[in-house]
Amino acid sequence: MNRNPRIAFIGAGSTVFMKNIIGDVLQRPALAGSTIALMDINPQRLAESEIVASKLIATLGVSAKIETHSDQRRALDKADFVVVAFQIGGYEPCTVTDFEVPKKYGLRQTIADTLGIGGIMRGLRTVPHLWSICEDMLAVCPNAVMLQYVNPMAINTWAIAEKYPTIKQVGLCHSVQGTAYELARDLDIPVEEIRYRAAGINHMAFYLNFEHRQADGSYKNLYPELLKGYREGRFPKPSHWNPRCPNKVRYEMLTRLGYFVTESSEHFAEYTPYFIKEGREDLIEKYGIPLDEYPKRCIEQIERWKSQADAYKAAEKIEVKASHEYASSIVNSVWTGEPSVIYGNVRNNGCITSLPENCAAEVPCLVDNNGIQPTFIGALPPQLTALIRTNINVQELTVQALMTENREHIYHAAMMDPHTAAELDLDQIWSMTNDLIAAHGEWLPEWARTK
Repeated sequence: MNRNPRIAFIGAGSTVFMKNIIGDVLQRPALAGSTIALMDINPQRLAESEIVASKLIATLGVSAKIETHSDQRRALDKADFVVVAFQIGGYEPCTVTDFEVPKKYGLRQTIADTLGIGGIMRGLRTVPHLWSICEDMLAVCPNAVMLQYVNPMAINTWAIAEKYPTIKQVGLCHSVQGTAYELARDLDIPVEEIRYRAAGINHMAFYLNFEHRQADGSYKNLYPELLKGYREGRFPKPSHWNPRCPNKVRYEMLTRLGYFVTESSEHFAEYTPYFIKEGREDLIEKYGIPLDEYPKRCIEQIERWKSQADAYKAAEKIEVKASHEYASSIVNSVWTGEPSVIYGNVRNNGCITSLPENCAAEVPCLVDNNGIQPTFIGALPPQLTALIRTNINVQELTVQALMTENREHIYHAAMMDPHTAAELDLDQIWSMTNDLIAAHGEWLPEWARTK
């Protein structure tokens, strides 16, 4: 192909994330001449991202071009790929609201961005903006591939597929490959020697097999070693990235389900009714559950960014390391035809036969110049299917609320949430949802707001 790809980045004010994705892209020879169209509604963050992106180009000595836009449709015009990374409502006010209002009802959360009442509210705020990108894509780049890095990932992917079925989209997360690294570290095995296959939904996919390649070319099941290490107190090893977050919840679930889940213990604790319980501080302590973890991370990130932004502005060159994100390999494979395998969130379409056809499934996907091609998994073990369905119920009702603009379904989604239902009665759930809708006000679509 003679021309170079055009990559639009919507939410480019997520500067560190933008740096990782664009740094990965520009290190690939076939993509080094790309045009990168950065778009954000925050002019200061957009300007900072432009500086970082320009210094990446200078450091790598490539011929890529940078554009900046405050107008979404203009940024998307004639794009081949659209990377989306934004947080509607930000840490303040919306994340704070998602934590503080439920807390008044005794409902405590850790991350609140995927499921639970926090995930439902985030979905209601976020999906309309993703839909607006789809509208613009249909108008100015209908064949572009959307690489969507926004939470709540499963709700978002499902809602896009439901309303804009012709948009080529994949929801991307780093939990599958990230957890493989964590387990490899516990086991003292190089991650390159591990083979795995995972499937489920975003943040609740499981390794259906997790194996170590032996010298003779055969593979050894690593599950017995993981179980033994946990029972003997050797695993999980102390966290190397966040001492507040030991990995005990997932190991405990491995002993109960027989499979290891791909999203972190702090996330998983709030997708199930077993770990965060009013009056059970013994559970919080035993499993090391970091309550209010996401707000803490947000504050730390905001602080870190202040010094990071100054350092980037002062630096002549910016160090470029490869990240573990899938975006650049997808862009490279679609553009050049060189095949790759990624884990993506897509409409299920029968890939996992034990889950609904229209839910958003996370499965291995082949990528080449035919695009993103999900692979067939079949039925999951029944205990995994059952647990995943409890989360799909909440996702489905949130998507139904958005599609039909029926406010009742917001309450139904909250009522079906495993953690919420384990802690609150029906009156409390209705009252808390009312309070959240009122507090979010204009951040929510008009039909959802308090009349």
